[in-house]
Amino acid sequence: MKSITPAILEKDFSEIKNKLTFLRGRAKCAHIDIQDGIFTEKPTWPFASGGFEDPDFQKIMNEEEGMPFWQEFDFEFDLMVADAVENFDIYMKLGPKRLIFHLPAQAGLGAQKNIEEFEHFLEGLDMYMRDNMEIGLAFKPSDDLSVVSRLSHKVDFLHCMGSDKIGFQGETFSEKALENIKFLKKNLPGIVISVDIGVNLENAKTILDAGADRLTVGSGMWKNPDPIGALETFQSLV
Repeated sequence: MKSITPAILEKDFSEIKNKLTFLRGRAKCAHIDIQDGIFTEKPTWPFASGGFEDPDFQKIMNEEEGMPFWQEFDFEFDLMVADAVENFDIYMKLGPKRLIFHLPAQAGLGAQKNIEEFEHFLEGLDMYMRDNMEIGLAFKPSDDLSVVSRLSHKVDFLHCMGSDKIGFQGETFSEKALENIKFLKKNLPGIVISVDIGVNLENAKTILDAGADRLTVGSGMWKNPDPIGALETFQSLV
């Protein structure tokens, strides 16, 4: 079933809470970008405010509190960090319904360091955990689709980035990303594809028609003069 997932990219925990407050009753799933300033150029919460020592992050880790309105949302965390595998247990304490890992960068940085290590990581995950949480694999337009295809059978969905410039909202959606969606849908029957970066009201239907199952919407909603109306229009497309 096709769906719309609002995206939150913020440096401050208070702003994450504000946006989740706005989304209450309007969306079931919320996508939150976790950026460490290493894998991406700019950090977001918690790395923009102390990393794992951030007071709000610590409260969640110590099980004193949960994510805001955790009873109401399915959280999808996009781990744009260099230590996603190494600190998997820490990120799990955020209470994700979905966790997204990224292919390694050319310089060797990346969530899984190398393909073999990531494969072993996926194969070693507890089956109960896999039954209750989805794992996604994110890739950029310029990434090698043969590697994406190789790993696709070990994850629950593919997360197609609409631009090579990840970690920012408001980027232009790449035509190469559209080609990638069509290619993967044709060659990997049954695969679920979510799309992130550059999704707006002008291109959303085209992306869905290309085969996307979920659209992750950030600036296309938040920077609209009428965010509620924009979200409702996106939702009407699915």
